[in-house]
Amino acid sequence: MLKKILLPTILLVLAYGFWVSPNFKTIAAGIAIFLFGMLSLEQGFQSFTGGVLERLLRRTTSSTTKSVLFGIVSTTLMQSSSLVSVITISFLSAGLITLAAGIGIIFGANLGTTTGAWLIAGFGLKVNIAAYAMPMLAFGVILIFQSSRPLKGIGYILAGLGFLLLGIHYMKDGFDAFKDTINLVEYAVAGYPGVLLFTLIGIFATVVMQSSHATLVLTITALAAGQITYENALALAIGANVGTTITAILGAMSANEAGKRLAVAHLVFNVVTGILAIVFIYQLVALVNGVSALVGIADDDYTLKLAVFHTVFNVLGIVVMLPLLNLLVVSLEKFIPEKKPEVDQPKYLSDSSAAFPGTAVEAVRLESLRVYEAALRIIINGLGMKNTDVISTTDLKQVVAAQKLIHQFDIDAMYDRHIKGIYSAIVAFISDTAFSRREEQSADLQWLREASIRLVEAVKDTAQLQGNLIDYVGSENREMRELYNRIRLQIGLIIRDLEEMRASGAGVMDVLSLDALKLLVDEDQNRLNQSLAELIGKRTITPAMGSSLINDSVFAHDICMNLISAAPVSYTHLRAHETLRSISYAVFCLKKGGGGGG
Repeated sequence: MLKKILLPTILLVLAYGFWVSPNFKTIAAGIAIFLFGMLSLEQGFQSFTGGVLERLLRRTTSSTTKSVLFGIVSTTLMQSSSLVSVITISFLSAGLITLAAGIGIIFGANLGTTTGAWLIAGFGLKVNIAAYAMPMLAFGVILIFQSSRPLKGIGYILAGLGFLLLGIHYMKDGFDAFKDTINLVEYAVAGYPGVLLFTLIGIFATVVMQSSHATLVLTITALAAGQITYENALALAIGANVGTTITAILGAMSANEAGKRLAVAHLVFNVVTGILAIVFIYQLVALVNGVSALVGIADDDYTLKLAVFHTVFNVLGIVVMLPLLNLLVVSLEKFIPEKKPEVDQPKYLSDSSAAFPGTAVEAVRLESLRVYEAALRIIINGLGMKNTDVISTTDLKQVVAAQKLIHQFDIDAMYDRHIKGIYSAIVAFISDTAFSRREEQSADLQWLREASIRLVEAVKDTAQLQGNLIDYVGSENREMRELYNRIRLQIGLIIRDLEEMRASGAGVMDVLSLDALKLLVDEDQNRLNQSLAELIGKRTITPAMGSSLINDSVFAHDICMNLISAAPVSYTHLRAHETLRSISYAVFCLKKGGGGGG
């Protein structure tokens, strides 16, 4: 509803402004060109998020200090706190970083965005920046039309920078021309009423343009042209800082609970920082004057003083909020609790996690890990055992032999509750992801899809096996009871071995150990077949019993093989052994011809 009212209003205001003043057209065109430059710049940097940025982010967020520094550096380089916020929400939604690390990045991004004001005030208004914009646009557009993705990304960055500079040039010219017709200083409001009024104007302008950079550029160029007072410009900068949270909030709408928590943290930080700046604005002005005198900024150079003010109050916000970070994390987790539906649904798959290839892969891996863990629990219970017996150092052979009865366990119901929703979402997510067929991460995504299929098949094979297990483990026929207990023991020991490898593997899969487990499963299968042939030959069991056991031994073999093949989803370094995955994926496709359960 708000959009339906807001858009026509903005268009009417623009049309009226164009009719009233040709200088207004110049300023409006400058804003439009600047915003288009921001979009191009973000498009360019997104071209390089196919792995490099993801790996860098994971390595540089291990502590709060590193997270803040990453936010400062990344925003300084990309000149877009909005892009950094969206990337951070994406990574947090995919489970790649913690909420504390995400909040640290947001703190740093707010400080990093102040470098834009320094560049504009210190460089953009003192030289003919249009002369620098033209070659950037020329080279950028040529590179955009290249097929190479890196070249295309560089082209968008150059074109974006060119449009940014050109937009600043037109805004500056427009405000300079305004001097001859309209003097906006006449509308200045002094004191705290002016601070509050222009803070609200700054918030509104940033919400409309969805760029604090654009609001700051508009403010600085108007200040340089003498169209607004220094005090009102400071209030506009505060408003721009608060208004920039709208992008993070919009980005979090499609995110999970973790992404929404980060958006609220962003809002809290900027609102608290804004309130502090408003309350202590005159003390901060005195501090800015002192800092400016110390670094050699002239008393009447209000544009650079505005840049100093923008930096000082963001530093103040970090100093105040950083000690409260852990309290903020705890409060947000209580305020936005994780939903626990009766039927398990995906936690990491969302539009936010699909925004970048690396986060998409990690989101799918984490969901596949949930399928893997649920499959192990269902299989163990379906075999009549307990998780605490299988995943422990307990003598599993004695546990299995001591059981005289297996109770019915509703595998189908547990599959529907704990696996089906997540598995279906994984398949849909990979199918819908735009880059799934053209990025280097596509191999990971397809392998994860096939791993999930294997896990589903392992669960369904267990359901097929369970009926005879219940009958024969409680049977008076000792030979059949022992053979079915051998099947249970084989699957249980394979699960134990996989979990032990996972616990001791330091996040990297051991290919040789997995291959050794497959050989062990084949050997057990052969020994079971030999025992079966001997028992049938001695007439110890009937042919009907033998046929049941043959079928169930195949189910058991497939369960073990599927679990071993899917086990790498439980490791953190998916790309450590691409050859293994490529071979297993190819073999699986040849054997199964695609498809999967649902």
